[in-house]
Amino acid sequence: MVKRLFSVARFGLLALVAVSFLPQIAYGAEAASTWEAGPKADVRLISATTAVGELEAIPLGVEVKLQDGWKTYWRSPGDAGIPPQVDFTGSTNIASTDFRWPVPARFQYYDLETFGYSKKVVFPIDARIERPGEPASLRARVDLLICDDVCIPHTMNVSLDLPGGPAAPSDHANLINQYSVQVPGDGTAVGLTFEAATFSGPSKNPLLEVAFRGAVPFVNPDLLIEGFEDHAFSKPEFEITDGGMLAIARMNAEDIFGDGAEVDLAAQPVTFTLFDGARSIETQVTPTPGTLAVAGGAMHYVTLLSVIGLALIGGLILNLMPCVLPVLSIKLLSVVSHGGEDPKHVRLGFLATTAGIIVSFLALATLAVGVKAAGFAVGWGIQFQQPLFIIAIVVVLTLFAANMWGLFEINLPGSVSDAAVKASGGTSLKGNFFQGAFATILATPCTAPFLGTSIGFALSRGATEIYAVFFALGVGMAAPFILVALFPVLATKLPRPGPWMDWLKKFLSLALVATAVWLLSVMGFQVSATAAFVVGGLMVAIAALFVARRYVSPSMMRAVPVAMVIIVAGAFATPATLSALNLNGGDSNGEIASDWEPFDQAAIPQLVAAGNVVFVDVTAEWCITCQVNKKRVLQVGDVAEVLNNSKVITMRADWTKPDNAIANYLASFNRFGIPFNVIYGPDSPSGVVLPELLSNNAVFSGLEKAGFSRDVAAAN
Repeated sequence: MVKRLFSVARFGLLALVAVSFLPQIAYGAEAASTWEAGPKADVRLISATTAVGELEAIPLGVEVKLQDGWKTYWRSPGDAGIPPQVDFTGSTNIASTDFRWPVPARFQYYDLETFGYSKKVVFPIDARIERPGEPASLRARVDLLICDDVCIPHTMNVSLDLPGGPAAPSDHANLINQYSVQVPGDGTAVGLTFEAATFSGPSKNPLLEVAFRGAVPFVNPDLLIEGFEDHAFSKPEFEITDGGMLAIARMNAEDIFGDGAEVDLAAQPVTFTLFDGARSIETQVTPTPGTLAVAGGAMHYVTLLSVIGLALIGGLILNLMPCVLPVLSIKLLSVVSHGGEDPKHVRLGFLATTAGIIVSFLALATLAVGVKAAGFAVGWGIQFQQPLFIIAIVVVLTLFAANMWGLFEINLPGSVSDAAVKASGGTSLKGNFFQGAFATILATPCTAPFLGTSIGFALSRGATEIYAVFFALGVGMAAPFILVALFPVLATKLPRPGPWMDWLKKFLSLALVATAVWLLSVMGFQVSATAAFVVGGLMVAIAALFVARRYVSPSMMRAVPVAMVIIVAGAFATPATLSALNLNGGDSNGEIASDWEPFDQAAIPQLVAAGNVVFVDVTAEWCITCQVNKKRVLQVGDVAEVLNNSKVITMRADWTKPDNAIANYLASFNRFGIPFNVIYGPDSPSGVVLPELLSNNAVFSGLEKAGFSRDVAAAN
């Protein structure tokens, strides 16, 4: 009997304990709906609380479990897909719901990029209660598109009833919170801040640049863009700098229909969502015109006004570049010839030269605008890729040199020869104007400091920016002539011309002859050595005609202009004639130095992934600054030794002839002129861009930023 009473008591105690837990068990069970099974995904509705209690809003979640290989989509799915839809129609005591989106992943499927979730995701929902303290009946219809190689629509109905009693955390509270913290905010909690968003370049394919700063270094950031239904954005390329604390994303926008329609990125605010691992930030701003640049780890917002300032300085420095020296020698002769002259005459002459420079820069701007509008590649100095242009410059240089040697003192037929003669004499306003124009033309193969940045900005933008920047370049280059025009005493106080002028003219003409020989060597690379020798011989024939005219009868002198026209026409016809007769001697492509590999952009990522450093040199035979960089830096001393290291791969892109692949490569860096040098490495897979004028320190600094250590390399 005692045993029986003991058994009953023990059973009653166990029953009492079980009953005491029944409310929690009931609440826990009611905090989630049953799983609704679909073909490729299961869905249920979960709550972070066991009851409504006095809460004004209840954290809910739509939990989705997907089979391996299948995914569903973010609110902006990308190139394909439909975002999930949840409808709470039929629910009671629910005033409204706020559906939130955790950070998605980027998926690549052939050429399509989409954004969404795989394996498992919980979409947090804040449900506002109409009458706190009363029960809530949740009825939700969930529409999902689940995709792998095919897409299957899923529609599930889930229901959850929450009692009105005291609210306590449910078993699903941590799971909902886990995905809630993945919903991007303003970045404050995770140490992320938005810096700037700018756009530049052609209106049909503008470049968008967005910068963010982090409290700790970035590891593997990604950026999603929303706001334009008719625009598509390329995958962002990131530049990580300032010790990893600054991330600049660059991507191009285009019309999604492929009709070439203009893209106005300033038309409306854009939503940027950046995420890097578990941290994220979301901001909505309207991009502003301009570009972003990084110098010394600091970011700079480049505006049109700042670029105009750079263009003024770059144009001024251009006067010191070797390309311009031949024409400056003519101008020096002109300055000397002004000794003792009327200041008014001096002022007009130098103003005419200034006008020639500025008008020529505006003409180049007009050409650039036209070429861009036609859809062709545009760049600084690319006219020197055309053999006929080089022949024209060689002819003009020959006429200049012949006149300075005193071989002729009369005007030849034709406006070009007339202008050339008068330019050498320096007494004609038209001649002074031509001096300025010719100096501008010869300046284009050279790149001076600040010139690459300003020209790159201009050529990546519209007509207004191109004209503004090129005008500033012209004013900068004309600054010395403007100075003399303002203070003509700088020229009038020089000694008066005398017999010594003849010797000075002959000496200065050597610069013109050297320039003509250099241009013929460029033609040798472009066409053939045979063509260069033929054109050079014809230029000698022009000089011989000027000499011969002194010793022939007056009747024979009439034939000299005709013979000269025939010779010049023969020079222009030389490339085509030799090609037709198959006398060019084979392919004239310049050979890449044996220790340099041909440029292969596609191979760079693999080489960097293997731990190598890749040094890319974009050059051309007509680019004098490029040749100076080679002779002074790349091919001598410590730099040459380091570049020969087995862990450094050197690539050379020869732009002597037109090459769209090289032009597009330059444009990807917002550059349109050469020289251009960039170093890729494990620490900088997107590349470290070097200045136009190289130095040992600039190269070594770039190698270090890319991840190359001279000490480690020497040890290996």
